[in-house]
Amino acid sequence: MAANIFKPDYIGFVFWEKSKRYVDETKAESLKKDLNREIKAVGVFVDEEPDRVIELLNKGIIDAVQLHGKESESYINHLRLHTDKPIIKAFIIRNEEDVFCANESIADYVLLDAGLGEGKSFDWEFLKNINRPFFMAGGLLPENVGEAVRRIKPYGVDVSSGIETSGHKDASKMGSFVANVRLAANM
Repeated sequence: MAANIFKPDYIGFVFWEKSKRYVDETKAESLKKDLNREIKAVGVFVDEEPDRVIELLNKGIIDAVQLHGKESESYINHLRLHTDKPIIKAFIIRNEEDVFCANESIADYVLLDAGLGEGKSFDWEFLKNINRPFFMAGGLLPENVGEAVRRIKPYGVDVSSGIETSGHKDASKMGSFVANVRLAANM
């Protein structure tokens, strides 16, 4: 497993059935068993039943939650009643109002993205008003992630299609991406 070689802080298991990256519980559990314990597994969900998310957390299949749908603050509060694991809420950034909404979220972290994993970027200038820890996603590649980390200084970066070749994770791209993030973070 390439992730164990490069040791990113997090990897994602996509539990949204409409995604080409979808994994079911059995596959995620198998991947988690083979994952270096230093790497946190994040469950990625879109409008999933909260009790299903809680079940996967309680089974130890995932260590954190990333919500990409229309999950409300009450949804997040419900999760908090059942777990102390990190909750990340994704926001699609089209304008400064979207950043304002992200700032107001009760989630532990927010993920600022251009869409649902299409590899598109958004105008980084909108981030000048973000005032909380955030993950940055959307259009990040091994070639531009260093600039993003140096300029924007996110808590973390999130990538999927940017490290794929022909729809599959590319170990070489993954290694370059992680190395460029670490280099930029230490500058």
